[in-house]
Amino acid sequence: MAANSRPVDTGSAAPDFALPDGEGRVLRLSEARGSVGTLVAFICNHCPYVLHMRAELVRYAQDFAANGIKVVAINPNDPGAYPDETPQRIAEVARTLPFPYLVDASQDVARAYDAACTPDLYLYDSGMRLHYHGRFDSSRPNAGVATGEDLRAATWRLLGGQPAAEPQHASVGCSIKWKPGTAPQ
Repeated sequence: MAANSRPVDTGSAAPDFALPDGEGRVLRLSEARGSVGTLVAFICNHCPYVLHMRAELVRYAQDFAANGIKVVAINPNDPGAYPDETPQRIAEVARTLPFPYLVDASQDVARAYDAACTPDLYLYDSGMRLHYHGRFDSSRPNAGVATGEDLRAATWRLLGGQPAAEPQHASVGCSIKWKPGTAPQ
């Protein structure tokens, strides 16, 4: 089911986390952050919106790494209901990514970020204050080619010391697959 990201105030602090990857190695936000900025991306393995933009997200990470921007991806989905979201499957996908891909088994981190969909993207500055929360670009599965133009524009503004452009358009994707009885209101 398609969902939109919920508004989050720019300037808000990044919630801290310590999450395992698919092989059980724990990574803290402080270890994943970039010197200039950090993209926290809630993604998953089966959502057509994520599959549509994943290769371009990889390119984004590679393009901005030299500028001090790091990416960390988090899978918040319930693997009990969605077998493609198991830690083993996350580990397989992680081997194709140039950034860490972590497992939010409790879904506490997704709730702390107020994540609503995959992809749900949060770009933080060097002080871990939210610079941009919005869509990757305006393309959709079977409707355009993913370019990451909205995220890229926000990143260039961050690198230039400027605030992100307004309005920030909500991300659109598959709703997070919450465990029974745990979905936020």
